[in-house]
Amino acid sequence: MSNIGPSINTLTGHAVDRLIADAAKLRVAVSKGERGETIIDAGKAAPGGIEAGLRIAEICLGGLGTVELAPNGPNPKWPFQIFVRSTDPVIACLASQYAGWALSHGEGKTAFFALGSGPGRALARKEPLFAELDYHDHAERATLVLESGKAPPPEIVDKVARDCGVATENVAFIFAPTQSLAGSVQVVARVLEVALHKAHESKFPLSRIVDGLASAPLSPPHPDFIQAMGRTNDAIIYGGQAHLFVTGPAEDAKALAQSLPSAGSRDYGRPFADVFKAYKGDFYSIDPMLFSPARAIVTAVDTGETFHAGQIDQALLDVSFG
Repeated sequence: MSNIGPSINTLTGHAVDRLIADAAKLRVAVSKGERGETIIDAGKAAPGGIEAGLRIAEICLGGLGTVELAPNGPNPKWPFQIFVRSTDPVIACLASQYAGWALSHGEGKTAFFALGSGPGRALARKEPLFAELDYHDHAERATLVLESGKAPPPEIVDKVARDCGVATENVAFIFAPTQSLAGSVQVVARVLEVALHKAHESKFPLSRIVDGLASAPLSPPHPDFIQAMGRTNDAIIYGGQAHLFVTGPAEDAKALAQSLPSAGSRDYGRPFADVFKAYKGDFYSIDPMLFSPARAIVTAVDTGETFHAGQIDQALLDVSFG
């Protein structure tokens, strides 16, 4: 299979260069690791911030999406929205932004584990999902974003470079913990991605999703990891809305709209932090159908019909955000 469309790692490389050039303004720290890799701390030792999070979210989308802050949300207490759009949402969200590459090394207190997102995934193609995506990337540099509080060890750098087929000095890792401003922004900016992932899980043909946009409220950060993770997830689950544009029969678009909202999950109805604690921290015991936007709009572009499902739960957002 040949490369289809632009190289998302090449596109993202330019965005990484701009991030590095603006490091002081964005309050991120740039350094070189033991293998010559580029390390960008956007929220641990470096303060980072909302603007850094917006930039990182666009990097996660492989250069095929736009992420902005808009002051027009429906909740008067939380009016600022993360707004995401992409003209190639399948590649931007599923081949790049989706946090699907599990990276781990070591055991005990020195162990490292993080889920990698970003365009480097499309070079490595280590996940079963890539067997269904009609996209292969080829590039001389790779970028991964880690929802983590520390940089990867040299062994992970070697693995990523090897799997991506690039030199270690051409790999960039950007990391920010969920508790940070940049970390929370880039997680909430996954609101379009979770809609795409839900569509995939619902067996809707990905090739028929031609455009998409989504928004979710900017969640306030929290110093506790579980609370911070809960708020970012709740922003999407109870406050997110996505609009997908699809080809094919209107009845398929209607069925997709009905399948997307988070309210269809057995675990819907409580703040995510409470759900996480109820499962004793076992993330994979949570119903995967919960990870969805609260409200869905699907337009069948061939017929002009639009279908709506779900609703935003303002009360639960207020409980979660505090």
